[in-house]
Amino acid sequence: MRNIQSLCVYCGSSSGSHPAYVEAATAFGTRLAKEGIALVYGGGKVGLMGTVADAVLAAGGRVIGVIPRQLVEKEVAHPGLTEMHVVETMHQRKTRMYELSEAFVALPGGFGTMDEMFEMLTWAQLGLHTYPCAYLDVRGFYSQLAATMDHMVGEGFVKKIQRDQVWFGESIDALFDWMKHYESTYTPKWITPSAVDSQ
Repeated sequence: MRNIQSLCVYCGSSSGSHPAYVEAATAFGTRLAKEGIALVYGGGKVGLMGTVADAVLAAGGRVIGVIPRQLVEKEVAHPGLTEMHVVETMHQRKTRMYELSEAFVALPGGFGTMDEMFEMLTWAQLGLHTYPCAYLDVRGFYSQLAATMDHMVGEGFVKKIQRDQVWFGESIDALFDWMKHYESTYTPKWITPSAVDSQ
């Protein structure tokens, strides 16, 4: 059973168009604190980013923010975090968040959330880490993404064993149970010398 000490959350700097998104972010943050798991996130105080951070702090948990210098004003850096890391670039931000984390969860968000989470999925596919990656599927927000991943498998671009490593669901209880029992089944990508020779 995994003993996760810190977990990275990717999510929107907006709150979305339905109160369920804020409610889920609050519940998730509260649960992180209850589990004694530190939150690692993008360092903002607005949108779902601020909501999940505030929930962790309100429940007595630790919050570590990582934010590029040029976004400190734009994203309104959270002033009350346990730790704040100010970096120079978005690439440094993503790398630092990875270095500080032992699991990755995407709450609803936009392009930035997709970019950050897909980089972690790619790194897992390449064997660069063996950490759990999950999508909290609030109001079916990620249902079409899950279907797209299944389509990638069906069309021969992703192995089923790799797709099955990515968790989708709406239950926070089920998510934490899955993470605690997660075991990586890393399988190298199927590009082989014979496949290259055939091109």
